[in-house]
Amino acid sequence: MSATDGLTRGMEAIDTGAPLSVSVDTKLSIFETGIKVVDLLAPYHRGGKIGLFGGGGTGKTILIMDLINNIAKAHGSVSVFGGVGERTREENDLYMEMKESGVINEENIAESKVALVYCQMNEP
Repeated sequence: MSATDGLTRGMEAIDTGAPLSVSVDTKLSIFETGIKVVDLLAPYHRGGKIGLFGGGGTGKTILIMDLINNIAKAHGSVSVFGGVGERTREENDLYMEMKESGVINEENIAESKVALVYCQMNEP
């Protein structure tokens, strides 16, 4: 593809017959989480998606809480936590921990580094 200098909206498109080619960066980089066991045994790719799955009471929420806290402090990034079927006590604990560590700023919400989204699941 060539530069887009001089192009304006509504210009006629010219079919060159050649396929479009877009360069893609294939260089992978590891995202350092600050959690030693994750960085050593199961490192995350920078820009990738992360999901933790496991049984009840196995520490998923605690691990994600540490991950969000470390990312906010080290990288200044904003994280989104989706808690599906979390216990109300765990939701409150996570919120209070994030508030105490400064990741959530109630006085100036724009400075918060995480968005917490919860939904309850009714058991059959």
